[in-house]
Amino acid sequence: MKKTKIIFWIVTSLFTVFMLMSAVQEILNTPDNVTFMNHLGYPKYVSPMLGIAKVLGLIAILIPSMPKIKEWAYAGLFFDLIGATYSIIASDGLKPQMAIMLLPFIFLAISYRLYHKRMQTMA
Repeated sequence: MKKTKIIFWIVTSLFTVFMLMSAVQEILNTPDNVTFMNHLGYPKYVSPMLGIAKVLGLIAILIPSMPKIKEWAYAGLFFDLIGATYSIIASDGLKPQMAIMLLPFIFLAISYRLYHKRMQTMA
């Protein structure tokens, strides 16, 4: 149980840092982010909304209670990653550099699985 908890918090922290870095750029609508989103074909107003949604999802994942909200947060962040990956592939094609996108998917999957494993042992 202790090993599961430690691994859960390490992986969840890595996932949180990864997602938070992009969320801050989206919320602040930095020039690089605006250029990138324009390249993908999205209007300027979409970024802050996505950034705020990411932060709220990350807060829900980090708060120990509210299991239903946590499920929705995991799903929302998964859909955010799928949408981002699809948008980049649709704009630029599938390139080897896209392999870096596997990391947040892996972190998310491990965090989600260990969250459920922890909940089973607590019940």
